[in-house]
Amino acid sequence: MAYVKIVLSACLILYTGLSLADLADTVEKIKPSVVGIGVHTPSGRQKNSLNGSGFVIGNGQYVVTNYHVLPKELDSNLLQKMVIFTGSGKNAKVRMADVVASSGLHDIAILKIHGAPLPAMKLADKNFRREGSYVAFSGFPIGAVLGLYPVTHRGIIASITPTIIPVDNAQQISIKMLKMLRNPYLVYQLDATAYPGNSGSALYDVNTGEVIGIINKVFVQASKEAVISKPSGITYAIPVKYLLALLKKHKIDYLKESEL
Repeated sequence: MAYVKIVLSACLILYTGLSLADLADTVEKIKPSVVGIGVHTPSGRQKNSLNGSGFVIGNGQYVVTNYHVLPKELDSNLLQKMVIFTGSGKNAKVRMADVVASSGLHDIAILKIHGAPLPAMKLADKNFRREGSYVAFSGFPIGAVLGLYPVTHRGIIASITPTIIPVDNAQQISIKMLKMLRNPYLVYQLDATAYPGNSGSALYDVNTGEVIGIINKVFVQASKEAVISKPSGITYAIPVKYLLALLKKHKIDYLKESEL
């Protein structure tokens, strides 16, 4: 019996080591596709401000993020432009971008960047991943303070849950919640904690790096936890099936040439 326990323990350690090694390889592979979303003000004292995260897909010229991450207003007098930030730290570069598709319902936006293509991530199929599946996401938590240095969090899909939970009485329902009640849909609930700045990060399979969802720290949480005075640290992600539908609706090719 003692021998069996030793063998099982060794196998568990070996398996865990392989999983961690696989994730390290995956992070190294996808990091060039992780970008920041923000505003460039050429005439301002602070030239660049970071709103959230995003990731590159398709032919390398499209970026996906949350719709709420996009700047609400740009000051033309200050020549402000919506941009993406590539690279990290002092090597970060600014690239102009335009919104080509968006979904307010699913809080998704697709941007097209100017200039040369960037390394792209592969999108998974539209099927939901099983609860308990290991996942990770990489982005820029509290990027305005910590800077443009990609950070990776890992965990599991804890649940597949509707975007909104019915409240006890009508007084608790906001206009936003009422709209969500008309079109509820399923999202991933994760046991890994995201922070402001992580919104728009790719949620991906730890082994393959395929995108299975989009981290959403604000939009979903506001509808599900609106009646909680102290919101929990639960993180949500929009499943990739809604991104695929948006890409199809706007006839945007999301496959790399190697996948055609």
